[in-house]
Amino acid sequence: MTSRAVRWLRTSGWAAAGALGAGGLVALSMPPWGWWPLAVVGLVALERLLADQPVGARFWRGFGFGVGWLFPATFWMVDFSPPGYLAVVVVFSALYGLVGAACPPGRHRWAALPGLFVLAGAIRWRWPFGGVPLATLPMSQVDSPWATTVRLLGPLLLVGVVVGVAMVGAAAVERRWRAGLVLAVVVGGFWGAATAAPAGTAVGTIDVAVVQGGGPQRTRAVNTDPRVVFERHLEASRQVRPPVDLVVWPEDVVDVPGLFAGSEQQRRLAQLARVLDATLVAGVVEDVSATAAANFAAVFAPDGTQVGRYDKVRLVPFGEYVPLRSLIEPLAPEELPVRDMRPGTGPAVVDSPAGRLGVSISWEIFFENRARDAIGNGGQVLLNPTNGSSYWLTIVQTQQIASSRLRAMETGRWVAQAAPTGFSAFIDPDGNVHQRTGVSEQKVIQAPVELRTGHTLATHLGPWPMIALALALVATAWGFHARSTGRPIRLRA
Repeated sequence: MTSRAVRWLRTSGWAAAGALGAGGLVALSMPPWGWWPLAVVGLVALERLLADQPVGARFWRGFGFGVGWLFPATFWMVDFSPPGYLAVVVVFSALYGLVGAACPPGRHRWAALPGLFVLAGAIRWRWPFGGVPLATLPMSQVDSPWATTVRLLGPLLLVGVVVGVAMVGAAAVERRWRAGLVLAVVVGGFWGAATAAPAGTAVGTIDVAVVQGGGPQRTRAVNTDPRVVFERHLEASRQVRPPVDLVVWPEDVVDVPGLFAGSEQQRRLAQLARVLDATLVAGVVEDVSATAAANFAAVFAPDGTQVGRYDKVRLVPFGEYVPLRSLIEPLAPEELPVRDMRPGTGPAVVDSPAGRLGVSISWEIFFENRARDAIGNGGQVLLNPTNGSSYWLTIVQTQQIASSRLRAMETGRWVAQAAPTGFSAFIDPDGNVHQRTGVSEQKVIQAPVELRTGHTLATHLGPWPMIALALALVATAWGFHARSTGRPIRLRA
C-alpha cells in the first residue's frame, strides 16, 4: 500500500470517527439525556468536518453525523423491529448526508447550514408516511434560552436558531469576527422578538385531574388483559379530589372488543363522570370490523351523557396501520397489526362543559400541525392522552414530554399529558413541566389550568414562511459562494 493511500485511510478514519462523535453529541442533547449545549458543540464539530471538503466527502461526513445522532436517539425502535430501526437510521442519515453535500464548502456554509437543517427537518417531519418527527433538534433545545422562538415560526425556526448559534461558534473558531457578529445579531433578533411575541390570553381557569393507572412498562395489547388496564384506571380515579371540572384518562386504556356505543365500558365511564360530577375524557379503542378499528377520545358530561368524540387523525405507520399492506404483510405477517386504525377527519377539538378542548392524541403531539389545528379551531387547552406503556426504555416517553413542551410554547396553551404508565404531566405556556409522574406508578395529578384564547405567530402562520426563508438562505449562500470563487453555478441535465 502506498504512503498516499495510507494517508487517505488515516484521514478518512479520523473524519468518520469525528462525524460519528459529532452526531453522538447531538444524540446526548436529546431526551432522555437532555444535555442541550452538546447539540451546539456537535454542530460546530460537523461544520469543521465539512469546511473546504469536496462534495463526496461532505456527503459521507454528513451521513456519519446522522448515524451518530439517530442510532442512539432512536434505539428504542430495535425492540419493535430491528430491520425497521436500521432502515430509519440509514434513510434519515442519508438525508443529513445530502445536507452536507448541498452545503457550500467555503465560509458561506455558515449561512447555508441553518437553512439546510431547516429543510431537512421539514422533510423528516412530513416524509415518508406522513413523517417521523422523533429525535429532532427542537426536542433537544426545550431547556435552552432560545426555546421560546417556537412562538414566532414554530419548531423549524428553533432548528435554524440552534444551528445559527453553532455557526456563531464556528465563525469564532476561525476568528471571523465580523461574520460571527452578523450571525449573532440575526439569531439574537429572533430571540428578542420571541420575548415580545403574542402568547395568548387567559380567559378563565378550570381544575383538571390527570389519571395514570400504573402497571409495568413494556407491555403490549397482545400480552395484556384490557380489563386489567381499565380497572386500574377506575381504581386510580378514586384518588381524584372533588370538586374538579375535567378528568383526563390516557389513550386507548378502554379497549372494547366491538363497538363502544352501548358497551359496558361506556356505561361505567358515564357512571364515573356522574360520581365525580366532572367532564371526563377517556381514550378508547373499538373494533369497527374484522379489518378496521378506531382510536378516539370519548367525552362525557358531568351528567354521564357522552357529548363528544375526537378520532385520531395522525396514525402511527406500522403500529396503527400498515402502509402498502399487500406488499409488506407477506414479509412479516406476525409482526403487523391485524386491523388498520381508521383515521379521523374532523378538527382537533371537542366541545365540553369544561370548555372547548384541543386534542392531540399521542403520536399527534409530535406534529405541530395537529396542535395548530386545535388552536385554529378555538381550543382553549391542549390534551395529550397518550400510551407509552409498550415502549422499551424511556426514550420515547421523554421525547414526548419534550414535544408537549414545544406545543405548549408554540400555541400559548396549557398541555395536560395523560399516560397509563408514565409520563403524565401538566405543562404551562412557557414550557415548564409540573407534577411529572414516575414510570409505572399509579397516581392522579391535579392542578388549576388556564383556559386561553388567541394565536401565536406560529399557529397563525404555520411552517411555510420558515421553509421559504430557508430556501432563500441556501440559494443566497450558494450565490455568494459562486461569486467569491468565480465559478458560476451551472445546471446540467
